[in-house]
Amino acid sequence: MSTFSIFLILIIFVAFLLVVVVMVQNPKGGGLSSAFGGGGTQQLGGVKKTSDFLDKSTWTLAAILLALILLSNMSLFDGSNTDSFLQDQVESVTLPSTDTPPATDNTTGDTPE
Repeated sequence: MSTFSIFLILIIFVAFLLVVVVMVQNPKGGGLSSAFGGGGTQQLGGVKKTSDFLDKSTWTLAAILLALILLSNMSLFDGSNTDSFLQDQVESVTLPSTDTPPATDNTTGDTPE
């Protein structure tokens, strides 16, 4: 399994987690935090507010996703296979030889200017 495949699996997993965390939040202040007795400064399991935890986890997952995408891009060009299909096609085309002498004018025998 290549490095890029591992990064791709991690990107899909983090993106799924990010979707779940965003869907749990309610844009009007409800969501998961209101299910545990409302807003305020209520402490639940050591977390000051559930909405703060969801907000921080959203930003953290977004940062992890961005880092994974950048790292996967760098893993594409690790030097293992830098040739592309188009390069192979261009290299296979035979170009005319540059060793041919310049064309001469048949009437005077001079080369064209």
